[in-house]
Amino acid sequence: MQLSPTLTWLVDEARDMPGADRLLAELGAHLVEDGLPLAGGALTLAVPHPLIARRTWLWRAGSGEVIEALGFAPAGPAAALKANPSDDAGRRWLAGIADGLVHEDIVGLRPDGPALGWIGPRQFTDRETNELRQAARFAAAPLAVLAARATLTAVLEAYLGRRSAARVLAAPLRRDVGETIQAALLYADLRGFTALSESHPPSVVISALGAWFDRIAGSVHAFGGEVLKFIGDGVLAIFPVVGETPRGACDAALRAVSAARVGMAHLDKERHRQGLPPLPFGVALHLGEMLWGNIGAADRLDFTAIGPAVNLVSRLEGLCRPLQKMVLVSGALAAETEAPLIALGTHVLRGIASPCAVFTLPENWPVP
Repeated sequence: MQLSPTLTWLVDEARDMPGADRLLAELGAHLVEDGLPLAGGALTLAVPHPLIARRTWLWRAGSGEVIEALGFAPAGPAAALKANPSDDAGRRWLAGIADGLVHEDIVGLRPDGPALGWIGPRQFTDRETNELRQAARFAAAPLAVLAARATLTAVLEAYLGRRSAARVLAAPLRRDVGETIQAALLYADLRGFTALSESHPPSVVISALGAWFDRIAGSVHAFGGEVLKFIGDGVLAIFPVVGETPRGACDAALRAVSAARVGMAHLDKERHRQGLPPLPFGVALHLGEMLWGNIGAADRLDFTAIGPAVNLVSRLEGLCRPLQKMVLVSGALAAETEAPLIALGTHVLRGIASPCAVFTLPENWPVP
């Protein structure tokens, strides 16, 4: 049996496409070259992500443009879609996919898995429908590859963060594989969390942790940082230095702390209205080098950051309570920023050989 150029491409090359958007666009272009009357196409993949339930790509035959729409969980499918389709055809696609409907001019949709469909300027003939369905069957293998790749990436990003996930995917899965990087480090944790855990039911404690992590991690991500670890009620995050000087990373870390402070203040007001105690916290910032990579047992690895800089920032955070400050900044980071920091003197940190110059932020320092 002689395969058409489109089916040959699906067998030999489609699995090497860099992403679902390119596969959809290339497949649509091949089908148009075969003489099929296509106005557009859509491809939907389920995503095991904490927030995103599925990703949909919409292709326009006229321009070759591909746009993306996200379906969010746990809201209902139709209500949860967020997109910016360029015309009514895009909206029609979104509504059809969200509701699991197959219109008379769409073939190949599978609401229970990867969904591939096409829309034409008119209803497809029986011959055209058969050709599109045959292409959908041959697309099953490359779609499975794309879905598996998307699943792996989404899971790693959810548990490791985007930068760390990319490093894990690119490097060998072996112990002691990593690199030394310079970064602004942030370490933060809640005050009185043990007492909160012992005096409230688990559901309340988990809700409080989620609210705290939303504010601190959200602020880190908003300013280009990445959370490396959730350690009990603590957070370790980094702002890698990019370029010749570390100032950008240091300023981003300071802005993230300021944003988290504002967010937690609003959260405490809401908790007060609910009759719940506030969630005081401490946070420390430091600039230094760290080893970023794989550690662990021979067959059980963790991707994390280790080194003197990590030790120092965690010890510095321990001074927040005795110094009665919410934010502490090391002298190393203070030297790389023009933020209006307040000097608190030099302090000995437990387990750290050299004393550390310590600074803090003004109470009302705004997010720039």
